[in-house]
Amino acid sequence: MRLSLVVAALACCVACSAVAPVPRARPLIAEAPMSGRPTLAPMLDRVLPGVVNISAVSRVRMEQNPLFNDPFFRQFFGFPGVPRERQVQSLGSGVIVDAARGLIVTTNHVTKNAEQIAVTLLDGRRFEATVVGSDPQIDRSVDRIPART
Repeated sequence: MRLSLVVAALACCVACSAVAPVPRARPLIAEAPMSGRPTLAPMLDRVLPGVVNISAVSRVRMEQNPLFNDPFFRQFFGFPGVPRERQVQSLGSGVIVDAARGLIVTTNHVTKNAEQIAVTLLDGRRFEATVVGSDPQIDRSVDRIPART
C-alpha cells in the first residue's frame, strides 16, 4: 500500500509538470550561435551597465634628497625651500550598488586623498563623485554621483 501511494504521488507530480510548465528566466550562460560552445554574453548584457570607470586625481609629496635640507646646498644650487608635490592620477573600476541614490563601491586606494573623482558610465556619461565613506583595512570606498532621475 505504501509503495502504491508513492507511485501515485510520483505520477501526479509528473502529470502536473507536463500540464503547467514553469516559465524560466533567461539563462546566465547560453550557447553561442552556430558553435554550440557556452557563452557569457547574456550575463554580460545584464551586468555591464552597472560597472563604471573611476578616475581620481590627487597630489602627493615627493621624497626629497636629504641634501636638499642643507641650507648651504640649497643656496648653492638655487633650490627653493618649498616642499615639492606632484599630481598623480589613479584609475580603477567600480560597481553601482544603488542607482536611485547614486552609490558606487570601488577600491579605497584609487580614491584615497583624491581632490577630484570622475566616474564614467558604460554609455559614456561622466559624473563628478564624492567619497561617502571608506575602509582602508579592506580597501573599499563608497562614492556618490548624482542619482538617476
